[in-house]
Amino acid sequence: MASGTVISRVLGFARSVLLAMVIGVTTNAADAFGVANQLPNNVYAIIVGGVLQAVLVPQIVRARAHLDGGKGYVDKLLTFIITVFFFTTLATTLAAPVLVSLYTTGWSAEQLALATAFAYWCLPQLFFYGLYSLLGEVLNARSAFGPFMWAPVLNNVVAIAGLVGYVVMFGTDPTGKQAVESWSQLQVSWIAGTATLGVIAQALILFVAWKKIGMKLNLNFKWRGFGLRPALKAASWSLGMVLVTQIGGLVQTVVASSAVSARNESIAVASVAAAAIAWLIFMLPHSVATVSIATAYFTKMSAHVQENRVDLLKADLAQGLRTISIISVFSSAVLIVLAYPVSRIFIGEYFGAVALANVLIALMIGLLPFSFVFMMQRAFYALEDTRTPFIFTCIQISLHIAGSLTMSVVVPREWLVVSLSLVTSVTVSVQAIVAYLLLRRRIGSLGEHKIASSTTKFALVAIIAGLAGWGTLELLGGISQGSFAMKTILNSLVVDVAVGLVMLFVYLLLLKLLRVREIENALTKALGILRR
Repeated sequence: MASGTVISRVLGFARSVLLAMVIGVTTNAADAFGVANQLPNNVYAIIVGGVLQAVLVPQIVRARAHLDGGKGYVDKLLTFIITVFFFTTLATTLAAPVLVSLYTTGWSAEQLALATAFAYWCLPQLFFYGLYSLLGEVLNARSAFGPFMWAPVLNNVVAIAGLVGYVVMFGTDPTGKQAVESWSQLQVSWIAGTATLGVIAQALILFVAWKKIGMKLNLNFKWRGFGLRPALKAASWSLGMVLVTQIGGLVQTVVASSAVSARNESIAVASVAAAAIAWLIFMLPHSVATVSIATAYFTKMSAHVQENRVDLLKADLAQGLRTISIISVFSSAVLIVLAYPVSRIFIGEYFGAVALANVLIALMIGLLPFSFVFMMQRAFYALEDTRTPFIFTCIQISLHIAGSLTMSVVVPREWLVVSLSLVTSVTVSVQAIVAYLLLRRRIGSLGEHKIASSTTKFALVAIIAGLAGWGTLELLGGISQGSFAMKTILNSLVVDVAVGLVMLFVYLLLLKLLRVREIENALTKALGILRR
């Protein structure tokens, strides 16, 4: 799973770098595409995003006890959800102008028109995102985790090919010299159409994985009496949680989009596109480590609940949290130290890179609590409790909305997206604390598993590794304008690798000296693989 995610994320980075080279990051065209390409993800999350993981896997695990191994139930459930996705996609595509207006403020009519044109091409992604998630969750429920993580690789390959084709035909415009009103329909279709084509490929390739494990989807519209009501009852809380989350995301996007009013030729201001790039970087360690770990443990924890073995669920949860912690704290340290060189890879000019780097630093502070919340949500979902995640998510989103609206009033526009990212980090930390307290009420304390002490130990070691990395970065010339690390993309890559390796060596060495068993086990397994 992790290998598929790593390759997918590497290609995703290459795709984002290429897109930044084509239309920039702190440009009006980049923000227009950023809003349009974000819409299908937002609508998908509102409709059934969290519901699939919260409900589908436990339902399928239970259905496997049926005489047909759950085949009939899976066919009916997937047919129902696919039908919902089809009609929802049709409706949202027709409503593209309304959705674009809803997610923006202070934009010119020309920029809104370009974003709407992009949205007409991007919104059909909604159906195929849904299909991909459905097919993938069924595979996960049957412990075939790899294909779900590898399918996005194909998505990125198709999208990169589309961007290369765009460069050949139209060239690049990283600083936004082309006015938004001069974009042709062919340009729009190449940028957004190939992005959608990648999502289509990502979904359809999973049918190959289904075939390999002996599964076949037979559409079955006989929904009456097949036990959908319990699933929908459980889904209602999860759907409410996702809806609340998207309301918070809507407020943040609207506030972030207003930052373009401070943009001019002499100042680079982070807005929607920069926030999306920072989130992409933020999600790299989360996707590689947390999602892979939580996905594997989720199926195990669901099985433990069916066997009424809460002790085993607690053991799996604690092991998952410790493993996530050891990776997340190090990832946070690395990306905070290297925020400027990493941002330089995406943006060709210094001040734009600085604007993106500041957003990234503020966001990385919240990586560990964000990952903890994700893992604890899966524990609640394994317990078939979707109400409690709704409660602690509502608390976080309420704080986030209040913080976002406050920032929109008191913070200068050039610092607005940075402040929004900091609000995200703070409110997610509060959410993690509340989630743990509520989970402890449900399954008892995890104190015997020493999660807090282990995390503190990992964090202290990561700080030492961060200091070593910062010293190495200064020896290589620092991060000032014209420095080696900020001069070219290649230089930035060299510095990122060099400093990252120094930090990794220091981190692993100190953890080994402290006899952290997760590291000892990982090194033992790695050496075993090399020997074989």
